[in-house]
Amino acid sequence: MHMTDALLSVNTGLAFWSVSAGSLAYAARKVRQDSDEKKIPMMGVLGAFVFATQMINFTIPGTGSSGHLAGGFLLTIMLDPSRAFITMASILFIQSLFFADGGLLALGCNIFNIALIPCFVVYPLLFRPWVKDKYHGIRTGLVVVLSTVFSFLIGAAAIVFQTSLSGMSELPWKEFLWLMLSIHLVIGLVEGIVTLAILSYLKNIRPDLIGPSSPSPLISKRGIVASLIAALVVAGLLSHFASSLPDGLEWSIQKLVPLRLKENSGKIREWLGQFQSFSAVFPDYQVKNQSSPSDPVKGLGTSPGGIIGVLVILAFAFFLGFILKKQRGRAPLTPSETNPNL
Repeated sequence: MHMTDALLSVNTGLAFWSVSAGSLAYAARKVRQDSDEKKIPMMGVLGAFVFATQMINFTIPGTGSSGHLAGGFLLTIMLDPSRAFITMASILFIQSLFFADGGLLALGCNIFNIALIPCFVVYPLLFRPWVKDKYHGIRTGLVVVLSTVFSFLIGAAAIVFQTSLSGMSELPWKEFLWLMLSIHLVIGLVEGIVTLAILSYLKNIRPDLIGPSSPSPLISKRGIVASLIAALVVAGLLSHFASSLPDGLEWSIQKLVPLRLKENSGKIREWLGQFQSFSAVFPDYQVKNQSSPSDPVKGLGTSPGGIIGVLVILAFAFFLGFILKKQRGRAPLTPSETNPNL
């Protein structure tokens, strides 16, 4: 579901940058107000694991398309909406900056579609009213799957809206919407089932990690190491078996060929493109060939990029958690400190 810059106008891209930045500020304020510090390690570990799983595209039989897990709704249940949003935004930022997975102009749209919708729309409006504090039973399982599916469907519809609003392409929006919804329905069902399986497993071995009734879970050092090893194995080894078929967005666009794009010009777009070309040291998760930047280094595959990405996400999430913790610990200034004349 990662959008590229080519589908977006500068105005639309910047508008969703503003929405996502405002949402990020809101989430950071909510986290600073929360005295619970035990979820900081979870932000790093789960963020690294979600990054790794996003590298694995699975084939959708009979379509010629593939999909990958997003992980936004899983993070929301295991952390909370604000922490999950910050973690997902961090993943999408790192993917765009270092791996050219989604454009920099499109980063605001991607954060809105993949992070904001599951965290701040589907979770509070659909999941919580139905589940409340009962994280068990068939009903909860169905709501988990349906919530995950709706996260994908709303995100897919948002992509069509953003593309149509931009007016940079001549995609017929009705056909585009139908293709996006149909393919992401299947992808959402797969992610919903996987999400339910992960939550069910964790509920059996560590019930304190799931649900608001135990808001202060603590991951042991052994658990952190085990989770990190799992993320490294997924990113460094299992990513080799990822499907090479186009993802849901690419597949939908290919069904509507020929795709005609208007001339993409402007200093902002040009600057962002040049900056991403410089910053993306692992384009498409492969090592950039410095002598020929358009061609990756042969024989290495995606393993080095995946392993480094896991470590960067882990460090970045821990860093954000530390910064938020420090800001929360600052004592508010007294009136005499803010105005020495008093």
